[in-house]
Amino acid sequence: MRNPFEEFKDFERRRRDIPLDQIVKSKNVTMARIMEGYEKLLEEEVKELVWLVQYNTVIKAYANAEKSIKGLEFKPEDIEDFCYELDSSDRIPYMITGPAGIYIAALCNHCEEDEVVLKLEDIKTQINLLGYRLPAGKRLLIEGNVGDFAGIGVEGGELIIEGSAKNYAGAGMRSGKLVITKNVGHHTGEWMMGGEIRVGGRIRGLGNIMDGKIYEREQLIYPKDGRYSPRNG
Repeated sequence: MRNPFEEFKDFERRRRDIPLDQIVKSKNVTMARIMEGYEKLLEEEVKELVWLVQYNTVIKAYANAEKSIKGLEFKPEDIEDFCYELDSSDRIPYMITGPAGIYIAALCNHCEEDEVVLKLEDIKTQINLLGYRLPAGKRLLIEGNVGDFAGIGVEGGELIIEGSAKNYAGAGMRSGKLVITKNVGHHTGEWMMGGEIRVGGRIRGLGNIMDGKIYEREQLIYPKDGRYSPRNG
């Protein structure tokens, strides 16, 4: 009787790399590159006091952030890991929420995936400027509270914050949608030129709004009867 396994007598066992090791190595390299880009941005922008969020410095910082991440390949989960790395790492002795937010916004806006989810409930620092210039076709979901200037200059994307935001949320929005499920601070929609802001909780104060719609607890509060209803606090 013929041995059915005879054909396998010369079979050589190939060495297999362990996929988990490859994944860990790849993620470490990606994180190192993301951190390197952020440190370059800090070197450029710390002198400019970008955390004061002046219009020109933010534009310049964002352009530098885009330059820092050029050629980087990363996934949404790498962006989330970067947020936690910033919050806990001692490699960078300080976390300036302005540059951090600008850099994270650039990562989100240039991520290949159309939807980015960041689960930031456990982060101690509330990062400013998240969602800056979110373009059309992008959806950014943030779980957790955020700092000032969330969603400023949104350019058609959809930013959802499952939590609260501080002041100047949606300032300078051009189009798109900003949803904040809890409360938001003063100057909401400052110089907003279009789009829609929906707040599930309380809005402490509206900014000087040029155009667009703002809802508080599903009630349209701007425009109201065709006129701006000042609620600045």
